[in-house]
Amino acid sequence: MDIPRIFNITESAHRIHNPITPDKLAVLGAALRLEPGARVLDLGSGSGEMLCTWARDHGIVGTGIDMSSVFTAQARRRAAELGVADRVTFVHDDAAGHVAAEKVDVAACVGATWIGGGVAGTIALLDRSLRDGGIMLIGEPYWRRLPPSDDVARRCLAGAISDFLLLPDLLASFGRLGCDVVEMMLADQDGWDRYEAAKWLTMRRWLDANPDDELAAEVRSLLTTEPERYAAFTREYLGWGVFALMRR
Repeated sequence: MDIPRIFNITESAHRIHNPITPDKLAVLGAALRLEPGARVLDLGSGSGEMLCTWARDHGIVGTGIDMSSVFTAQARRRAAELGVADRVTFVHDDAAGHVAAEKVDVAACVGATWIGGGVAGTIALLDRSLRDGGIMLIGEPYWRRLPPSDDVARRCLAGAISDFLLLPDLLASFGRLGCDVVEMMLADQDGWDRYEAAKWLTMRRWLDANPDDELAAEVRSLLTTEPERYAAFTREYLGWGVFALMRR
């Protein structure tokens, strides 16, 4: 069980597997007014930066579930590096359907809502682990402006324009699902640049070290085409944010 190997290659040097920067991640933790001992569940926890830094800065305890063996190992190393390995646990497993054995104060899925079949299903899944009055965190793309065609949407790595909403419509959709939006942290273009451009040096160094690997041709193709595609499409049309929700 693992994510496709291409993602383990291209994002192997990432600590955060989305466009939120470390500074914004820290501001989000402070904005949520986390109390020492608060329990946090992170479904699709990646390399564990959110749980590890919030354990260090706010004294939370947490569990992260992720399908990537590479990212899970990185998360465990990061916990040891920050001295919080006794406060956070990382499990290599499929987060889809995972429900905490003990109710948590914060239940998060930051950038992996496919585990619930979309935003609505992921909110329903997170709600099963959340204590009354707890906070859900959803990380989700939105359109900064609507692409002119489905072809342009696909160049943003969406399936179609209908895959994502404009920001006001996304916020309204949370209300229709019975949730109040109580905080949000939006990525900016610098965050997008750090997330996307960091892959390019990783890919080049991997190619230099693995010229005969079975994925070398795919990685070479991505390195050749991604800078221009990203600058022309994702950077211009796609936004991304983490939204804090509470059940009404």
